[in-house]
Amino acid sequence: MNRLPSSVRQLITGLRLLLIMTVICGIIYPVVMVAIAQVAFHKQANGSLVSYKGRTVGSSLLCQEFVNDKGQPLPQYFQPRPSYAIVGWSLAQKKNGQYYIAGTGPDNYGCNPLYSSASNLGPNNPAQIQFVKQRLQEISKFDHVPISKIPSDAVTGSASGLDPDISPQNAAIQVDRVAAARHVSPAKIRALVAKYTSGRVLGFLGDPVVNVLLLNIALDEKYPV
Repeated sequence: MNRLPSSVRQLITGLRLLLIMTVICGIIYPVVMVAIAQVAFHKQANGSLVSYKGRTVGSSLLCQEFVNDKGQPLPQYFQPRPSYAIVGWSLAQKKNGQYYIAGTGPDNYGCNPLYSSASNLGPNNPAQIQFVKQRLQEISKFDHVPISKIPSDAVTGSASGLDPDISPQNAAIQVDRVAAARHVSPAKIRALVAKYTSGRVLGFLGDPVVNVLLLNIALDEKYPV
């Protein structure tokens, strides 16, 4: 070995180090991490999947649309934030003086985990302003609430387009509509909302949120339509 040129010895040393680090970082470390995750965080490591009546219906980490086959929101369910996670998403396009979102269509209304996306439209963008005004009008009519009471997360999408949560204020404006559709008192729906409201992380990080999928499953279990 010592008779080999120094450059060759350095190359052999480098190859040995590469082999050792490949085994440690490429095999041992991932296997250990997967084993720890499966034992200590089994549900989270497998996607936080949610089951209902024996079948997987979604993930508690991803938003889900609750609409009919025409893309219209179902009144008996709480609705998520607007989502731009749409197949064939492109920036807002203008036609006949109005902006519209390209890529929408049957079974393509957002919350597609394969197309995570924000709108990339700034707060002063005319398309964004039009979309917000349209949503304000639609929500006001759908939930029978004044525009002044509609929170910002009800009319704006999240950065990922896949946010599974809404604010308690957003849930609150939907309570009466859901209660009427399910023929129960608003007080019972509010109690269920409170049950599925999570507080701030560690008591001070972020804001309280309501998980829409878990709440809607609980509604179907307790107050079916």
